[in-house]
Amino acid sequence: MKIRTCVSPDGYFVYGVHRPSFTVRNLRKLDHILTLGVFSDGRANRNHRNFPEKDVTEPDADWIYEIPNPFSFRGTTYITRSWAEKKAENPLVISLPAPATVSFTDYLEKQLKNPDDPEQTFRQAFSDLPESLLLAIAETSTDPRDLVSIAKHCCKFVYDSDCLTPIGIHYHTDSEGRYRAVIRHHDLFEVLVNNIFLPDMYKEVMVLKPGVQGDSEIVGEWNGGESGAHVYEYLRRNSYIPWGHYASNMAHDAIRYHIRDLSLEDMSGLRYLYYQRNYVRMAEELNIDISHSRDTIPADILEDIRKEIKRHLSDEALRKSFRFTASLWGWNYGFDFAPSKYRLHASHQQIHQQFAMVPVVADVEKSTKNHTASDIRFSTYCCGDLIHAFIEEYRRETGHSFFEDYCRAIRSNIRMDGRENRPSSLIVYEDEQVMLFVPKAQTSQWELQLMTTGPVGNILEADGSVRKSLDTAIWIAMRTLTKMGARMITTIEYSKRFDLPEVDQRLLVSFLPKLPESPGAFSEAQLRWINGHYPEDFAIACRANLPQA
Repeated sequence: MKIRTCVSPDGYFVYGVHRPSFTVRNLRKLDHILTLGVFSDGRANRNHRNFPEKDVTEPDADWIYEIPNPFSFRGTTYITRSWAEKKAENPLVISLPAPATVSFTDYLEKQLKNPDDPEQTFRQAFSDLPESLLLAIAETSTDPRDLVSIAKHCCKFVYDSDCLTPIGIHYHTDSEGRYRAVIRHHDLFEVLVNNIFLPDMYKEVMVLKPGVQGDSEIVGEWNGGESGAHVYEYLRRNSYIPWGHYASNMAHDAIRYHIRDLSLEDMSGLRYLYYQRNYVRMAEELNIDISHSRDTIPADILEDIRKEIKRHLSDEALRKSFRFTASLWGWNYGFDFAPSKYRLHASHQQIHQQFAMVPVVADVEKSTKNHTASDIRFSTYCCGDLIHAFIEEYRRETGHSFFEDYCRAIRSNIRMDGRENRPSSLIVYEDEQVMLFVPKAQTSQWELQLMTTGPVGNILEADGSVRKSLDTAIWIAMRTLTKMGARMITTIEYSKRFDLPEVDQRLLVSFLPKLPESPGAFSEAQLRWINGHYPEDFAIACRANLPQA
């Protein structure tokens, strides 16, 4: 059955089960061993665990259940087994806490009792603030003094000999033997370290040093030398994405919180690690020999690897043996956390991007008593599949390539209001390989889309010039939107499966800014997108805010 649904014709639910185990090639050249802080007995906590000497093997990662929505246009649900097992022990823990009681009058009365010691009063004032107000200050303050005071309230620092400069934080060992930072207020900590105005020395010891956030191994690295670009590739073994995912993250010595600080070289480094990892993984799938280990693969050799993979893709029989047939790439830029404890965007400390590969199939189970395997072939989900299903239907109905027609429609666009004295172009930027444009029907009021103009549907089909164009256009789109004021932007890639070389599906990237007064509600849940401007006028605004070359 080709229809993606968890409902089977015999009246049972069917779903996939991923039981991942894998080995990751270590392409990191250097070790950056640092002291993260100290334990209560004075022992130093160093980050050796984040810099493995050899390749990394994960024999038994978390199981992930993949459940297609009954209605295929609504996507797929993933359940991480270890998370769900904890809830299964006591389902009544599935609840949200009631809002805390807050009285600003009580707070002021308490502070005014000690007017004779200003310094003590100041310290106590921050300590006594209701949590909702602390969260608001941590999120919105532009005064480093406020933020440092809150940082000292959140965790216990280790200081240099001057007793002023933080060089680490205190750690303890949890019940499972894992090293954990001593953090008094986790939500407040999370908000604080995402504030660009927190002094860099505090950012570094609280979240940026490799290892300070956990034991995730660094298995790749991009070093731009004199440009200052420096990017780590972290492995997330037990990921909510089946078979693990990777994060290309600006390093602790290349602090980038805002797009205005992100150079084109930085963007190239972030994306290079994405290309490199997926090319290497596909080459290993195809038994293509790669001599590189413990070093970044040079660009010319990486392109040779891509070409060799593409040659293998021409073998139809070989394509059927692939375990992984799609790439996944995305980027949450920006962070916000309301005092009511609703997290409004899911970025974490610094600019970083996430990527993975998607398997062809998963083990299948049927929701009967013994969870028997179904005879239905269970194909996994990636968002590009939705586009593939649509363009195949479009071809059957019209006899045309959808993307050829789409490109023509963009170029022949006429303003919706009929004004002939105003620009009608939807194109914001283009070169010989790609086009950045305003979609005629925006699904975020400020949505932009990036599309390859030639028959390139995924990164295996993208040669060096196309990859450079993609990287540049992504950087331009983000610089443009943030210059216009966007602070939270979700970016996702819709790509073609690797085993469909004959299909004319173009690689598409969607930029989805989240605006302050319309986070999405009743209409958007119905896939009804409400807008207050013509797309042609948004294109005019974007072109006026393009970054200088």
